[in-house]
Amino acid sequence: MRVVVCPDRSAPIAAVNLWYDVGSRHEPPGKHGFAHLFEHLMFEGSAQVGKGEHFGVLQAVGGSAINATTSSDRTNYFQTVPSVALATALWLEADRMGALALTQETLDNQREVVKNERRQRYDNVPYGRWYEMLGELAYPQGHPYHHSTIGSMAELDGAQLCDFTAFYESYYSPDNAVLTVVGDTSAREVRELAERYFGALAPRPRPQLPPVEPLPAALGVSQRVETAEPVPLPRVFFAFRSTRFAEPGSAAEDVLSVVLGRGRGSRLFRELVTERRLAQAEGGYLGSWQRAWHASLITGMATPREGVPLARLEAAFFEVCEQVAQDGVTEDELARARSMLTADWSRDLATVGSRADQLGKHATLFGDALKIADRLPELLAVDAAQVRQAAARVFAPDNRITLAYLPADSGHDDGVDGAAAGGAVAGTTNVEG
Repeated sequence: MRVVVCPDRSAPIAAVNLWYDVGSRHEPPGKHGFAHLFEHLMFEGSAQVGKGEHFGVLQAVGGSAINATTSSDRTNYFQTVPSVALATALWLEADRMGALALTQETLDNQREVVKNERRQRYDNVPYGRWYEMLGELAYPQGHPYHHSTIGSMAELDGAQLCDFTAFYESYYSPDNAVLTVVGDTSAREVRELAERYFGALAPRPRPQLPPVEPLPAALGVSQRVETAEPVPLPRVFFAFRSTRFAEPGSAAEDVLSVVLGRGRGSRLFRELVTERRLAQAEGGYLGSWQRAWHASLITGMATPREGVPLARLEAAFFEVCEQVAQDGVTEDELARARSMLTADWSRDLATVGSRADQLGKHATLFGDALKIADRLPELLAVDAAQVRQAAARVFAPDNRITLAYLPADSGHDDGVDGAAAGGAVAGTTNVEG
């Protein structure tokens, strides 16, 4: 197990963050949703901790921010505790890593929890499946990013306890984890505690992931899919294939996303909402998914004002994006983007919890937590020419998917165009989340 320590004596607290190199991309066919379900199961008791007691033990010692998240690329578990309780937090993590109490009762219970989560976040809220549907459209069947982290309820129901035990034994071991501690401690103390609690846990063999064919730089299509659902207003979502996180070109795409689609000062907001009055105030969004192992996506969204045809808004959205590829961005826009990205990075490093997460991320992805020092300088070094090149690459006509939501009573057929969508509707996300 790799251990990362960042001493910070400014307050008597310590953040513990454990990154496991397992996410939905590791799930084999027929077992979609396993990684996310384990995010829940890991709180359901272990060899020396009773069912439901994990939270209680941490809260009793003054712990807070106790949670976990799952993405396509990883699962992380985290908490912040008074520094005098650091040993307790590490003991709890080691106990569930080495001896999770995985029973049929806890499995059945948490499967129901996940089903309710799906209903609340995906199925029973307006536009709830946009993220999932765009992923299914943008990545081919069988690709590790084709399915969402929430997974398939049918596959979760059909799996046996032994299937989950095998998944746990494959990925929840010290050789597949990065432990990061930030706060009122020292490298020596953390190393001694890690040796004490994790040292006896043996590494475990992991299944070899099948090879994945590299995706072309562009989607190769300009695809439009409509779905009629009980939504209050029409809304359109966009997806563009982009560079994977930290690869050459990805920093320019991050800057491009801020210039075009973040906040009221962004170009999409100014053009679509303020000046042309085509979109409602929440319109004009653009952001990056920042996938770590394969090609990423840049996604956008806009909602038309009353009386504005959806086709007119879509055309205007693409026009604004393509204008950057033709004419570039201004120095004022670049300065605004750099300021926002600097503020983001400062917030990410300001608290012990978020700093621990970033250090764990860089240690997992790059094998070196100190790579964190390269992130902000790389973003700030992006110039106008690189942003223009990124726009030309991302917003090429053969690199776009449009997903249009229409109110179910609008007269359109219910569901998406099956020929265009492939399996998008028949199938059913935290970026990083």
